[in-house]
Amino acid sequence: MVVGLSITIVLAGVLLAFAWHLHGRNAQPTIPRPEGVPSNLSTDVVNLMQLSPVPHHAAPDFTFIDQHGQRVSLHSLRGKNVVLNFMDPHCTDICPIVSQELIDANHDLGPLAKNTVFLAINVNQYNRSVANVAHFSNEHRLSSIPSWHFLTGSYHALAAAWSSYGIAVYAPSPSADVQHSSVTYFINTRGQEEYLAAPMVDHTKKGVSYLPAVKLNAWGQGIAQVVRDLTS
Repeated sequence: MVVGLSITIVLAGVLLAFAWHLHGRNAQPTIPRPEGVPSNLSTDVVNLMQLSPVPHHAAPDFTFIDQHGQRVSLHSLRGKNVVLNFMDPHCTDICPIVSQELIDANHDLGPLAKNTVFLAINVNQYNRSVANVAHFSNEHRLSSIPSWHFLTGSYHALAAAWSSYGIAVYAPSPSADVQHSSVTYFINTRGQEEYLAAPMVDHTKKGVSYLPAVKLNAWGQGIAQVVRDLTS
């Protein structure tokens, strides 16, 4: 099943990221190149993004409200490449880094950006309002991406989407940080999942997440490369 495969890949990425952090490495770990990744995607990009191909099954559909109060469904985006993330509108750790990567990717895509949609589904059950996702979008300049949609809705609908995409979410209380799987799905114009990537970050000695400018730029360029592959 798509969900089972997604969960397996996500857990593998989480374990790899945890091991990398424990050993305090500043360079990306060397991992075997996954089968099924085309040669036009460089090994450096594949390793940086922990990119894995997934079976071309239809991506689970959903319908939510975005930061403008408009209804958006995945089905309505057929004919577009979709870059799908799961983000917390109150996150001050990894989500702002991912935001910059998406902004860079949109810029690097050039004309292809017109056929690409950047989505994020809210993982914060305690902050589900349109105002919450709108504030995060504006604060982190995601609103500069013309095709950006930060989606939110009822807890039941959000939880169903998390489950469909194998996203683990732990939110013990309204005041606690939301812990969740940090992955990026690449969905082709036919509405099929093609690739899954797992963002990784460096940490300061105090445990604060960051990415050096070189890696940040590389991630944005990597996202753009994968989208170009979807188009080819």
